[in-house]
Amino acid sequence: MRHTDVLIVGAGPTGLTLGVDLARRGVAALVVERGGTLTPGSRGKGLQPRTMEVYEDLGVLDRILAVGGPYPVGMVWQDGRQAGEHRMFDPAEDGEEGSRFTGPWMVPQWRNQEILRARLEELGGEVAFGREVVRLDQDPQGVTARFASGEPVRARYAVAADGGRSAVRRALGIGMKGETVDPDPLLVADVRITGLDRVWWHVFPPAGEGKGFMAICPLAGTEDFQLVAQFPEGTEIDLSLAGIREVLAERTHLAPEDLTEVRWSSNFRPRAALADRFREGRIFLAGDAAHVHSPAGGQGLNTSVQDAYNLGWKLGAVLGGRAPESLLDTYEEERRPVAAHVLGLSTAIHHQEARRGAGTRQLGLNYRDSSLTEETRPTPGAVRAGDRVPDLTVNGVRLFDRLRGPDWAVLSLEEGVFLVRPDGYVGWAGETERGMEEYRVRIGT
Repeated sequence: MRHTDVLIVGAGPTGLTLGVDLARRGVAALVVERGGTLTPGSRGKGLQPRTMEVYEDLGVLDRILAVGGPYPVGMVWQDGRQAGEHRMFDPAEDGEEGSRFTGPWMVPQWRNQEILRARLEELGGEVAFGREVVRLDQDPQGVTARFASGEPVRARYAVAADGGRSAVRRALGIGMKGETVDPDPLLVADVRITGLDRVWWHVFPPAGEGKGFMAICPLAGTEDFQLVAQFPEGTEIDLSLAGIREVLAERTHLAPEDLTEVRWSSNFRPRAALADRFREGRIFLAGDAAHVHSPAGGQGLNTSVQDAYNLGWKLGAVLGGRAPESLLDTYEEERRPVAAHVLGLSTAIHHQEARRGAGTRQLGLNYRDSSLTEETRPTPGAVRAGDRVPDLTVNGVRLFDRLRGPDWAVLSLEEGVFLVRPDGYVGWAGETERGMEEYRVRIGT
């Protein structure tokens, strides 16, 4: 039987991010994936500003910047003619929210995963493919995982990052309440197309009864386009080359043969759902296993990455003997309310009741109500305990350069003294350092 500190089930962005974060802390973790390779497809292609900050801390930002690009402006087509521009996102001004990033950065999910996997392996971590979990047993000391093939694994903790249909969540008997955001199914495919430029995100409104919209977006850093098409409720979607060619020809001015290749395709109905709890003993839920979003607004993958970023430092502290096991209770306490809030935003954007603006950039999400948060100043400033530390330069020094790495940090500024958590949020704030040591003892820093 193989032994490890943390078993991570699922090698999507959530599991890989957690693997990277644990590996840089010296925590032994094994990522297992039931498939033979990383999951293909562009899927979640938008990285929000807060996720870009996380990726900088994890050491993958330069690679992400090198293979991606900003989102193109939408171009609406009518009867084969360009009818006008449509901006998908409300951009921020430079530095407006204390971040160097002003909008989402496009990287197809398959490439995002490749970069995270490479970083994991650089740090000595591993992804084991062809490892389908069929049973998890836990006791007070750890978790034993058994697989469809191969040796079992014994871990002190396990994390289910195996997607919206999580086998681990179902095996644990954890319910997931939600709703169908839209009964109309969607086709999403990565395709090669001739006859369309790569300057615009091409939008084709419904061209008649029974024909939904189609959007064709050039995928940054590739020769592919992501094609998304909506169909009436109950439609059986043909995912073949011939089927997608037929839909393209019906809804655009392009000919069937202009679509030369389908590289990946899938279909789904947009849902919003939230797990009843994010923890069962020594097993945690993260990412889509814990919350499922409409793709509108590009929130699902980003919320998932930040689940991992929140859980990673807590597992590292407990496994390293620096914090009590009770610290792990704060994972659900902090992340489940955030997931619930973001689910509401995603659904509102899907129904065109909210815009893709500041809320979707995720820079304002906070943990002010967490039991880990202690604000001792009578009159807090703009940044309070529980808030993300903004990316500012003070006296010629960039704060993020000082905060980078897996440890806590102390910032002494004109506004007060801040004890910053490893995930970049203020844990404790005071006018002076008085009381900070008591906090550190309580939390276990």
